[in-house]
Amino acid sequence: MGAISVDTKGTPSLEDLAAQALDLAQRHGATAAEVNSGLGKGLSVTVRRGEVETVEHHRDKSLSITVYFGVRSGSASTSDFRPEALLEAVRGACAIARYTAEDPFNGLADPADLAKSIPDLDLHHPWDLTVDDAIGLAQRCESAAFTTDPRIHNSEGATVTTHEGVDLYATSAGFMGTVRSSRHGLSCAVLGEDDQGRMQRDYDYASTRDARDLPDPESVGREAARRAVRRLGSRQIKTCQVPVLYEAPVARSLLSHLVSAITGPSLYRRSSFLVDSVGTQLFPETVHLYEDPHRLKGIGSAPFDNEGVATRHSDLVADGVLRRYCLDSYSARKLKLVTTGNSGGVHNLMIKPGSEDLAGLLRKMGRGLLVTELIGFGINSVTGDYSRGAAGFWVEGGELAYPVEEITIASNLRDMYRGLVAVGRDVDRRHNICTGSWLIDRMTVAGS
Repeated sequence: MGAISVDTKGTPSLEDLAAQALDLAQRHGATAAEVNSGLGKGLSVTVRRGEVETVEHHRDKSLSITVYFGVRSGSASTSDFRPEALLEAVRGACAIARYTAEDPFNGLADPADLAKSIPDLDLHHPWDLTVDDAIGLAQRCESAAFTTDPRIHNSEGATVTTHEGVDLYATSAGFMGTVRSSRHGLSCAVLGEDDQGRMQRDYDYASTRDARDLPDPESVGREAARRAVRRLGSRQIKTCQVPVLYEAPVARSLLSHLVSAITGPSLYRRSSFLVDSVGTQLFPETVHLYEDPHRLKGIGSAPFDNEGVATRHSDLVADGVLRRYCLDSYSARKLKLVTTGNSGGVHNLMIKPGSEDLAGLLRKMGRGLLVTELIGFGINSVTGDYSRGAAGFWVEGGELAYPVEEITIASNLRDMYRGLVAVGRDVDRRHNICTGSWLIDRMTVAGS
């Protein structure tokens, strides 16, 4: 395949296209308009049992335009950048806008909120990766899994991915910003089998902006094997109420539920258990939750949100108290508040870690359940009631006693947040939401 890189002519091309689309929108009577556009390319290679299973090349391009006729809006998109296709997309958006109902909360973001400068967040690190190189890395990863333990008898494959691109946002009010970025990954999923023929599956992966920050492929394969083998011999446990420790990769979901509950649509539709909760104590006083959107090489780093609003370091929860919601301009207007720069979601949401690693949290818990996998989605967004299938390990004396499966853990998210005993220092930074493991004081574990 050769080097993966976005042509340096890509950015001016996108800027020209955006300017043309905005000009066409105004010529067709729009009072305002906004354009999102992007170019990207990448490679994905999967190896299974040493043999190449898939090689996929990706080349993507898109442009979407939203036009406003007063407080009526319409949108259209195209992956065809020819002038006639661009004109057709603008005409389509305008036709939709002319027939939609008026919405007084429609419109571009307030110019005062827009990013005035675009800092370099070190997000763009092209990887000169050939197909042969990718195959070699994937083979090394999978081979390490097989040689780690003789009980690893099968594989779902090892995958190497790389992607880079450039995204642009522009408005008829004069804002135009571009961001170049890259993301690279390595993953492996394997199956272990015990002497009775019972099998378990698990995986490991890595994801970074810069390929030089990826771990060596052998370490990913070994960790996948370790995780699969340690689950062999899983059993059910009897129903009980005990402390529950969420391993960092699954603890992230608890923050995802929080973010979902405090975003604009959930709030103005009053379909959230956290309506009218700003200023209330959600967590113990030790909890500090914040956005860090300008962290260099951060997976969720961004100089501006999807409306061009400047992102900034900001507390979400301080001293355990919910300080604000996560709003875009539309939801902010409906709620009679101001945008928080969260159009498109949060940016590097972080929770302050404690002093204990996972082993320390196990000792702190003493007896209870370590959750390493969650199944299903039993969350009631209106009440906060929580019930999910789970797998993990029973803990006795601060040590893993045996693996468990086919259980359900249940509580209410408010109770779980208030019952957060500690956050581990084992922070998982592979995603936009970053956290260490969570120890929760008490939950119902339903088993046999």
